[in-house]
Amino acid sequence: MPLPSDKGVRRWFITGASGGLGRHLTEHALRCGDRVTATVRRPAALDDLRAAYGDQLTVQILDLTRPADVDHAVAEALRSGPVDIVVNNAGYAVVGAAEEMTAEQIRDQIEVLLLAPMLITRAFLAPMREQGGGRIIQISSLGGQIGTPTHSSYHAGKWGLEGFTESVSREVSDFDIRLTLVEPGATRTGFAAALRYTTESAPYRDNAVGRTRRYLETADDSVFTGDPAKLAAAVYDTTRHPDPPLRLTLGSDTYEAVHTALTERLATLEAQKDRAASVAFTH
Repeated sequence: MPLPSDKGVRRWFITGASGGLGRHLTEHALRCGDRVTATVRRPAALDDLRAAYGDQLTVQILDLTRPADVDHAVAEALRSGPVDIVVNNAGYAVVGAAEEMTAEQIRDQIEVLLLAPMLITRAFLAPMREQGGGRIIQISSLGGQIGTPTHSSYHAGKWGLEGFTESVSREVSDFDIRLTLVEPGATRTGFAAALRYTTESAPYRDNAVGRTRRYLETADDSVFTGDPAKLAAAVYDTTRHPDPPLRLTLGSDTYEAVHTALTERLATLEAQKDRAASVAFTH
């Protein structure tokens, strides 16, 4: 497929592009005529897109649990020229009670969901500042705003990503670098099939943890209402907006859940107003 003229062609760097939202976003950007460096763990995962789009697409192998690999991937992407849009998309979830999770499971979860996006974001800031701007898209989640049983380490990573991104967005706004947190709900991306489970223990078998585990073990994509192609198009559209939102909430389920959570938090905060003021020195 021929490239349009270089005027208006943008370069993307997308992690976790072998499937799900990452693949849909990669394909959407390519279809719109942009160039994409897509990172995957399986080199053959994007063979069909390479055949269709030729040198519009560069595929890199990247293990996000290895910081040295992250540095190499970013350096390779920048070697071909400026990168306009970075998408930290790769992720997965460990399911189980916090007590059941091993140190290795927790560490890997945080490395993929939080440390890797932090390192990738940091690596692109100086080049974007020097080129006069850029966009960084962090694929967060409904789970970046609410907490559910069985997902404690997942929430730790996503809530951490939200705080990191909000802080950095204020550090670099003067350089025309814009960051956006995308918060999808239940999207039909095959995410449920990729869940990793702890070894179940008896105390948690019949409580909220066990019930949630049982639901997830039997769920298939048909219960997820979000269309990943539409979600990818919505994310792409924000990169064309001169003043994108810090948070992009996508999915009616996300909107309702986040609205409820924020309303409850605000009510709790208001109820503590007098107590909050009571700890000040008395003059």
